[in-house]
Amino acid sequence: QVQLVESGGGLVQPGGSLRLSCAASDSTFSTYTMGWFRQAPGKEREFVSGISSGSHTYYTDSVKGRFTTSRENARNTVYLQMNSLKPEDTAVYYCAASPLDGPVVTPRSYYYWGQGTQVTVSS
Repeated sequence: QVQLVESGGGLVQPGGSLRLSCAASDSTFSTYTMGWFRQAPGKEREFVSGISSGSHTYYTDSVKGRFTTSRENARNTVYLQMNSLKPEDTAVYYCAASPLDGPVVTPRSYYYWGQGTQVTVSS
C-alpha cells in the first residue's frame, strides 16, 4: 500500500498563491504517475494536473498558465504551485498515484489517494 500525505492548503485572497505538497511513503515513487484532483461541495471530483514518471505534465484547461506541477523523486514528493487563484478554485485538493503510463485523467486510474487538503480563495 502507498500512503500519501498532502499539506499546504489554507485561506488565500483572490490573486494570491499557494503551494501544495504531497509526500509518498513508498520507495517506488519515481515510477508512478502523480495526479492532483479537486472536489467542491456538491460537485464531482475533477482532474487538475498530472505528471508522469518522466516529468511530462498536463493540465485541465481552467488552470493552464496558472498552476504548475513538479516532482522531486529524491524526496518522494510532488508539488502543485497555484498562482493567480480565483474563488472558483475553492475545493478540497487530493493527490493521487497511478501505476499506469501515459496521460491519465480519470479518478478510477489512480489507485492510491491522500486525505485531501482544503483550499479556500476568498476576500
